[in-house]
Amino acid sequence: MATAQAIDNKNPGELKDVPGWFPPLDQVLFTWFLERQETGGVGGDLLELGAYMGKSAILLGQHRQDGEEFTVCDLFGGEAPDGANRAETAKSYSSLTRQAFERNYLSFHDALPRVIEAPTSVISKEVEPGSCRFVHIDASHLYEHVHDDIGAAHDILQPGGIVVLDDFRSEHTPGVSVATWEAVLNRGLRPICLSTQKLYGTWGDPEPVQEELLAMLRSRTDCGLSVQEAAGHRLVRARAKGMQPPPFPHSRYYSAPEPRPRTSPTPAPAAVPAPRRPRPRPRTRRIAVDLLPPIVTRAIRRARANRA
Repeated sequence: MATAQAIDNKNPGELKDVPGWFPPLDQVLFTWFLERQETGGVGGDLLELGAYMGKSAILLGQHRQDGEEFTVCDLFGGEAPDGANRAETAKSYSSLTRQAFERNYLSFHDALPRVIEAPTSVISKEVEPGSCRFVHIDASHLYEHVHDDIGAAHDILQPGGIVVLDDFRSEHTPGVSVATWEAVLNRGLRPICLSTQKLYGTWGDPEPVQEELLAMLRSRTDCGLSVQEAAGHRLVRARAKGMQPPPFPHSRYYSAPEPRPRTSPTPAPAAVPAPRRPRPRPRTRRIAVDLLPPIVTRAIRRARANRA
């Protein structure tokens, strides 16, 4: 098994430091679905198709139970199976490398998951049918690939297992949208809930888990909620309202911020005395001088000038 690499300045200290698109709402939902399975005694393997830098894989790996296998499949910058996929990889994932993924993952875990560096089209040959309890699909955005990934997930999941489809309604991923709603309308996929960017679904009965999820979401003040009906499906829509991610263990490279030193208050500057203003001449004296005869007034003024 691979072990943690030597520390360097690229090692993340917290999950939020890992590059990637994994909003707090989806971190909350992943954690809730996985913990519900675990507390309910549901066992089974975990699978992620498309890992990028490992942000969601790190959270999934935290929920791997004894005897379970966690598999990650990604090209990691390798050769794509067709021209369209190569163009997509070059445009969106040019910085992705397996080394970066492994460094991030090993910052939080002692050992790597099973890593398959290949197109997701190989996954049906690599993972046993009916073996997984949770599958996250976040690989290609091209319709043909997403269509096949959904088909593979259907075969790989246990009855009642959870599949999560990323980017099902982003403006730049129409292929994912078409493949997702096609699966809902024509391939038996039952939506459980929709977040801002992911659809959570099952090929089992969604009602029991939906009811529990609704109760959890309604108890929170940091989550907006709406329920709609469409084509015979109940669609639970959740959106974050200032939501924080759930607690997650720090990486082995985490350093707590140093406490700010306490400083004594700065003494106020000493008061500077105001300059003394000359005392004004009493008005009564000025009036008296002005009322005296001119000869006396001149004499008084000469006397004052001599004293000056």
